[in-house]
Amino acid sequence: MKATSDVSFTISHGILNEVYYPWEDEASIKDMGLIVTDEAGFFSEEKTDTIHTIKMISAGVPAFSVINVCKKNLFRIDKEIISDPIRNTVLQKIRFRPLKGQMATYRLYILLAPHLGNQGADNTGWIDHYKGVPMLFAENKNRALALACSIPWLKRSAGFVGTSDGWQDIHSHGKMAWEYLKAEKGNIALTAEIDLQRTGGRFILALGFGHNSYEAAYSARGSLLAGYEDIRKDYLGEWRNWQKKLSYSKAGNNPSGKLFRTSAAVLRMHEANRVPGAIIASMSIPWGEAKGDEDTGGYHMVWPRDLVESSGGFLALHAREDMLRILTYLMTTQEEDGHWVQNMWLQGKPHWKGIQMDQTALPILLIDLFRHHGTLKPEKVNRYWITVRQALSYLVENGPYTEQDRWERDGGLSIFTVATEIAALLAGADFAERNDAPEIATYCRETADCWNTHLEDWFYVTGSSLAEESGVEGYYIRLNHDGVPTSEMKETFIQVKNRPDESCQIPAQQMVSPDALALVRFGLRAADDPRVLNTVKVIDRTLKVNTPFGPCWRRYTMDGYGEHEDGTPYNGTGIGRPWPLLTGERAHYEIAAGHLEEARKLTKTMEDFSNNGLFPEQIWDGEPIPEKDLFPGKHSGSAMPLVWAHAEYIKLISSLKNKKVFDMPEHSRVRYVEEKVVSLMEIWRKDHPLTSVHHDHHLRIEAIKSFSLHWTLDEWLVTHDSVSEDSGLGIYYLDLPIVESAGKILIFTFYWKKEGAWEGSDFKIKIV
Repeated sequence: MKATSDVSFTISHGILNEVYYPWEDEASIKDMGLIVTDEAGFFSEEKTDTIHTIKMISAGVPAFSVINVCKKNLFRIDKEIISDPIRNTVLQKIRFRPLKGQMATYRLYILLAPHLGNQGADNTGWIDHYKGVPMLFAENKNRALALACSIPWLKRSAGFVGTSDGWQDIHSHGKMAWEYLKAEKGNIALTAEIDLQRTGGRFILALGFGHNSYEAAYSARGSLLAGYEDIRKDYLGEWRNWQKKLSYSKAGNNPSGKLFRTSAAVLRMHEANRVPGAIIASMSIPWGEAKGDEDTGGYHMVWPRDLVESSGGFLALHAREDMLRILTYLMTTQEEDGHWVQNMWLQGKPHWKGIQMDQTALPILLIDLFRHHGTLKPEKVNRYWITVRQALSYLVENGPYTEQDRWERDGGLSIFTVATEIAALLAGADFAERNDAPEIATYCRETADCWNTHLEDWFYVTGSSLAEESGVEGYYIRLNHDGVPTSEMKETFIQVKNRPDESCQIPAQQMVSPDALALVRFGLRAADDPRVLNTVKVIDRTLKVNTPFGPCWRRYTMDGYGEHEDGTPYNGTGIGRPWPLLTGERAHYEIAAGHLEEARKLTKTMEDFSNNGLFPEQIWDGEPIPEKDLFPGKHSGSAMPLVWAHAEYIKLISSLKNKKVFDMPEHSRVRYVEEKVVSLMEIWRKDHPLTSVHHDHHLRIEAIKSFSLHWTLDEWLVTHDSVSEDSGLGIYYLDLPIVESAGKILIFTFYWKKEGAWEGSDFKIKIV
């Protein structure tokens, strides 16, 4: 039997949270939980007034056992939550048990908040029957849900949130006093009373979905009639069969690796059923309680960077079929000019319009990684060349500079982005050679060598106050907004985004980040390079946080993406918190440095950051705030699970087993760490011009169209005309002889061959 359900669900605070249908990027409910009352006026809401215990029914299977115990120890609610693998239904097997008093003392209600079409507004709810079965319905355009129960309801109602909803009713009256038949076009809630006496507190809830109310009701009733136990058996069986096919690196026998199966399941269940290969960043909405309908994105969409990083987890699992689906998805969603958008809906429609160059470089590295690990059969490798070639064209035309976007990077140079670009150019050069394009291979390697040689010019700062305070001579910074050598970087201040204090600024030379360790991860610098070691000291001094479970790191200096100091949700401003993902990345650095025992300790720390096996995006690093469920070293209100973090964990277990970094590109490691290739080439472009060049260096003039260069070294006494060459990637270039020309000034202009026109102005470069 093959799973055909289009329903995915999440759990939080002991209740069913967002349910996604029919796409994994479209939420259909906000939440669904129980309310308990008694004859003496007691009122208890399951999600806020109980202590929750949540665990998987079986290792690596997203079927959950939930135990919610009343904080006053009056009752206990036991649940199992699964989805029907062949129907669009979420099932909950529930048992209500009094811990004090008799069953007849209590009343139990279900409260459901529809959110059809990714929005709370414009939902219509009503009560009705389907084939004689009483249900609660909601609809918004071509999306619908139906809630059915294995025992008849005592009462049902459809109301508007905040005025006529069931919570207001029960909280005010201690019982359901209202029974509204319909709530039309608004933010609604559906409420029903469950007949506890009829079955001794045991019942099944079936929440069905469809494109109309009949289809939703059909799913709900069909699942009830098929029988919970039979559906449970099929559901668990399919997941167990998939897990059996995977490589687990004997994780069960290792001191670390206890979350291996769970992490594998997290990766798989974030792949869209209807869009093979599309893995969303997280089936959660960070700080969802503070979000409105205008916040449509969340993380339940595809971010190419997260998709590639997650794909490495599938590769470590040896899940070949899953990986091939991902590659096909990447090929399908590549833009015409070769890049991938910052994030997109499942079918490839862009969401944010920003462009991050690493999201074009990383797919090249993924394809190369798959080839390196033997996942791609030799005869199939060449089918990916057109994708790689288009991406290379975009990289060489626009890199190494990252383009301005909406999220975390601005125009200028980002150390993580440039590292991925350099490694991708070398991987692309290998593909070019395999596809009889030696001119492209040569051009990519020469460009990569040039950018790699300039890394220290662009990012390594010396003599700053932070270096002095940290006891080092220098360190790598995260961003170079102006793209000038750090020796020429002015004492400018960066306006820090997303911080509560709008006037928050930081000297450009003090913006540091664990991103700098990407130079090691991508094979550009050795782990014991003195400059890297200096940077590690500065990172630890400024970004390391010691938690009750071990160290964790913030993303960068003055990060503003996280809760406020008092624990209130991120609302466009906040304070960035530590990321467990970065503990995994630091462990990979320790493996590269040969410190395996330290890497194992960090792996254990990362495991301890998990919440019921799920890795959060961020953890809390302030004083405990119990009323906001914030405790040091435990999950914050950010995304959970973060799929990238689970993939990093899987790769980390594989790296520990093999005692080397699983996804380090071989091309760059050999070329720059072992062979220590250095370039003497300087590249001039109109958008990034040089003002001077050393006379012993190699000068290359580049443009995006064919040209003839009219140039002189002696104020036009003697002139030269030279014709550009085609790189094969949409860039045209010309190498000029400037050796033995120290002290002279190169003056040149362009004749654009296709247009038959001159540039109309001269350019100058001083040869020093």
